Amino acid sequence: MTRRIALITGGMGGIGTAICRRLAGTHGHVVIANCLPGYERKDAWMAQMKREGCPDIYAAEADVTDFASAAAMVRRIEAEIGPVDVLVNNAGIIRDGVLRKMSPADWLAVIDTNLNSTFNITRNVIDSMAERGWGRIINI
Repeated sequence: MTRRIALITGGMGGIGTAICRRLAGTHGHVVIANCLPGYERKDAWMAQMKREGCPDIYAAEADVTDFASAAAMVRRIEAEIGPVDVLVNNAGIIRDGVLRKMSPADWLAVIDTNLNSTFNITRNVIDSMAERGWGRIINI
């Protein structure tokens, strides 16, 4: 089994946590869970993962809806841990409501988080994957 570096956007949510557990535990990868800057549950989430036997798990703060923030996060990961081998674009939000009652701000928040973040992160890891001749990108 090859040990890979995996980045999971929205890694501290419900689905993200399950993905982190699987990649760290079952597959033995180094896992980086992305969260928003200043995420109040980050330290508790990290402590829980360590208690569950996931020693090689890290947090990376960035607003994935912002290209510059996403780029800075990827550069920090590359400098401190190594190049991303596996990217799971998992960040997502909902703003439930009937379309005719949805505000433009809610619409844009959903599009930025659920769609534009996929471009923002992928664009920043894909060149390195291509240069190394290996990488996996999973979009949820």
